Amino acid sequence: MNKAIGKENSHPKERAILVGVIHGSLKEYDVDEHLDELTLLSETAGAEVVGRVTQRLSRINPAFFVGKGKAQQIINQARELSVNLIIFNEDLTPAQVKNFQKLAENVKIIDRSALILDIFQKHAKTKEAKTQVELARLQYMLPRLTRLWTHLERQMGGIGTRAGAGETQIEVDRRLVRNRIARLKQELDRIDKERETQSKRRREFYRVALVGYTNAGKSTLMRTISGENVYIRDQLFATLDTTIRTVNLDDNHKILLSDTVGFIRKLPHHLVASFRSTLKEVIEADLLLILLDATSPQVMEHLQTIRRVLKELKAEKQRSLLLLNKIDLIDQNGRLSYLKRHFPEGIMISAHNHLRIDHLLDRIREIMDENYRTAEVRFSYEQGKALAAAQEGVDVLERVYDDQGVHLKIRGISRRVNQIVNSSENR
Repeated sequence: MNKAIGKENSHPKERAILVGVIHGSLKEYDVDEHLDELTLLSETAGAEVVGRVTQRLSRINPAFFVGKGKAQQIINQARELSVNLIIFNEDLTPAQVKNFQKLAENVKIIDRSALILDIFQKHAKTKEAKTQVELARLQYMLPRLTRLWTHLERQMGGIGTRAGAGETQIEVDRRLVRNRIARLKQELDRIDKERETQSKRRREFYRVALVGYTNAGKSTLMRTISGENVYIRDQLFATLDTTIRTVNLDDNHKILLSDTVGFIRKLPHHLVASFRSTLKEVIEADLLLILLDATSPQVMEHLQTIRRVLKELKAEKQRSLLLLNKIDLIDQNGRLSYLKRHFPEGIMISAHNHLRIDHLLDRIREIMDENYRTAEVRFSYEQGKALAAAQEGVDVLERVYDDQGVHLKIRGISRRVNQIVNSSENR
């Protein structure tokens, strides 16, 4: 089942063929949808997809992943289409890459993980993101450090071989790469400690985190709720760094809203591990807003992917709201009925057109009120510093002065109020 999509000879982009395999519980339409997503990933990385190849397999070939005859057929098609990049939708073993590369000569062979890592490296802007991506990439590349791969890295460059963890790191031996990995882990530990200090200062706030499949509209919703300008681009993994904004929903409800890296099917586990400090905003949030693209045919699978990553982060039991975004783009009653039937608890919104955002904010306030506590505390006049601290991060409902000192009636997030009450009782 080969589908040639076009032949253009003079194009500056790398020309790519995508390979998908129908096996196990996967159906042909599943693999087609997965290859559609792989096409978007390839285009995000800067490639031009000119063909697709699929094969139905009863078992995976340990030498080539696909059958050897199919492997040769893929290489022949690549030559006919002047392709210099073959991308597998599945993760390949180092041996499979090496065996395929022997057949391919000057055609690069990469898998889905290598492609995603390449995109992350391309989009990493801050020191933290660059450190996280380099660590994940080196951990992925370490078992693939062969003389053959080194030769191709130097010769070809481009997607899957970007500099940084590309030419320079591939040419050093495994010991030096392991040393570099150790140093990167130390750097991330240092960054993690800095994040922990920042996080402690934010615990007096109610924390809401946006999570969702990449390109579901998280950054747009972030801007809609916060009213502040955030980077938005219609591209997979456009943002890698966590964005945090303070949002006053009304006079009595203030939240810290965070948006972090999007999830995707088969997100390389090295990336999830490396980005764990960044994703702590998700782990420590009081409320998760799980955002889905209501227009996507794979919306159910996207939710399963999100829940799988949340489970990996040990955040699957967090309080959450399910949001179905982009409902302004749905003009079929049948589609709306499908969404209401399969996601009865879902809140339908349009972040771009501000549709039903008020309803969403009302639900956030209702959930916040469930987590609020009202308490009374007393401080003597000599405890001026403690008195000032007790009024931070809470609403002061009453303030009464008498001969013994100052009596406060406060309301706020339970953990912050408990902290103030315990502090006053221990004096």
